[in-house]
Parts: sequence; C-alpha cells; structure tokens
Amino acid sequence: MAEPVRARRLTDQEGQRLLQIVRRGKHESVRVRRAMIIMASASGTLVPAIARLVAADEDTVRDVIHAFNAKGLAALDPQWAGGRPRLISDADIEVIVTAARARPEKLGRPFTRWSLRKLAAYLAEGPGVRVGRERLRQVLHARGISFQRTRTWKESRDPDRDAKLDRIEYVTSNYPDRCFAFDQFGPLSIRPCHGTCWAPRKHPVRLRATYHRTHGIRYFHGCYSLGDDQLWGVTREHKGGDHTLAALKSIRGARPGGYRLFVIMDNLSANKTPAIRSWARRENVELCFTPTSASWANPIEAQFGPLRTFVMGGSDHPNHTVLARRLQDYLRWRNTHARHPDVLAAQRRERARIRSARQQRWGRPKPRAA
Repeated sequence: MAEPVRARRLTDQEGQRLLQIVRRGKHESVRVRRAMIIMASASGTLVPAIARLVAADEDTVRDVIHAFNAKGLAALDPQWAGGRPRLISDADIEVIVTAARARPEKLGRPFTRWSLRKLAAYLAEGPGVRVGRERLRQVLHARGISFQRTRTWKESRDPDRDAKLDRIEYVTSNYPDRCFAFDQFGPLSIRPCHGTCWAPRKHPVRLRATYHRTHGIRYFHGCYSLGDDQLWGVTREHKGGDHTLAALKSIRGARPGGYRLFVIMDNLSANKTPAIRSWARRENVELCFTPTSASWANPIEAQFGPLRTFVMGGSDHPNHTVLARRLQDYLRWRNTHARHPDVLAAQRRERARIRSARQQRWGRPKPRAA
C-alpha cells in the first residue's frame, strides 16, 4: 500500500507566496487551484476533501502534490509540450537566467535593473549569446522570471517554529478525525467587489463604482473540521478572546465525547488568553498554534478561498446582515455537498489507505490520544 500523499513542509517564502496567490488570484486559474491544493495538503487536509474543494480528480490532486514535492513552486505552472526544436542550448539558457537574476552593477553595467534591450545587448557582447528580445522574454517566462516590483516579506522568527510545525503535521496525519482549525476571515466591508461571471462577449456585468463605506467592518470567525470536511462560523464586529472562546466551545460541542481534540489556530494574543487556556485544559482540548507569520500552516486558510470567490466576488451586498445571510447560505450548501455519499466514500477510502500505510510503516497502529 502506498504512503499517504501529503505535500512536504512549506518554507516561509513558499507559504507566504501560496497565501498571496490564493487570496489575490482568480479562483478559476490553474495557479490558484494548484496553490490551494498545495496549501491544503501541507496543512493536513485529506486528498478527497482537496479534490472536492478545487473540483478536480483525486489523481490530479496527487499529481500536483508529487510535483510540488519534487520541484517546489514550479509545480504551479503546467508544462505544455510541442513547438519547433529549440535554437538555444540548455547552457545558453542557464547563462541567460544567471545574467537576468544578477544585478547589472555586479556585471559592470551602470544601472540598477535590466530591460530586455539592455540584457540582450549584454548577452551578445559578454557571454556571446545572441537572442532576440521576444525570444529572451519567452525564455525568462519559461523559467519563471518576470518583470515585477520589488517587495518586502516577513520571515517567521518564532524560536519554536519547527516544533510547532512538527506538532501540526503529527496531529493532522495521525488524528485527522479529531483535528479542527479556527481563524478569522476579514475584514469584511460593504462595497461592490469585483468577480467573474458568464456574460455575452464584451458585455460584462457592471457593478456600481460610487459608494460610501458607512457600515463599518466585520470579521467571519470560522471553524473547520478536517475529518468531516465541514466549515461553519459566525460574523462578529471585531476580534477578541471572548469570540475565540465561543468558537472553540462550538468545536467542543460538535464532539461532546470528552476525548482529546486538537485545534489549529494562529498565534494571536486573542487566541491564547488565560480564559481560553484554562478552558482548553478543562475540556481536554490541545491548542496547536501556527508559528508567527506562518498562517499558511492553518488548514482553514485554503477553505477561505471559495468564500472570497463565490460569496464576496461579484457581489454588492446592501448591509452586513445580508452579507452574513449569504455566507451562511453558502456554508449550508457547501456542507451538504460535503456529506454526499460519493464524497463520504472517498474520504473513508482515503482514511483506510492512511491507516494501512501507517500499519505497514510502523508495524502496528499508533496509540490514540488520551
């Protein structure tokens, strides 16, 4: 029996990049769907649940995960075959890529960045690689190099980063039926939101452009069950420890047996107040915090993508009450389809495959949590 298919642990740069693609990209694009697959798998979501999330076949999901484990973020872009034989060798391509990624000052040029014309001139004069500007652009695009603005990024400086990620990987791999995730989605404001829809060619659906943000903002406090693939939550006016505690109580209410549960949540002060910690000890709930600046490790992040696309995208809700109702309508539709017999059967097969692979690996089942 094959090993359970799961994406390897993400680095900080990979996690931030995937989170950016899922939050800002178009839901229908290949890159966004593959980014959702990788994020969901790295955070412990089962393959059948991921396949339903992105509306893809389970084998396709596994292929994307294997591709990411083999070549990293390059797996976000499919490799299309065909075309005439190349006129530039692999060695020439490596020279082009190396020169494009280097700062011009280090190569003796008096400017801070390359243009295609300047780069082509340098390649012809220095390394002796003659290439046209369009072909140069195609080579750089094929190697994942594009012309873009410089940006800053956050690095997780959490001293317990590896220990926290190890714990999240362990509980999601060994106790998926007892794992839950919690996070806040927002801020949500009342304004027209761009989206996509089917419409006659060159006649897109129009949204009003004149509006005033007089309704304030809200936050959706969401809970996600990894084992059941169920998502629920409520809309609040602000974040706070009392609201987090209420969400955790709803998780415990979903599993009233008293056995140990694991809740993955962001490392925020509102998520670890003394009241929350004492309640967790009393109710036999382990709080698994993601490392600082590493919210991509939370399994619920991938589940928020469809909310942005199908509830917020292309909408113009009149007030927060209507927006909250639309969110709840979508959650009911989503959870009902997650309980479809075909989906449940696929989830049972995936769990049985994981148990069988675990038994073959360790020789006997792992002891269950207290």
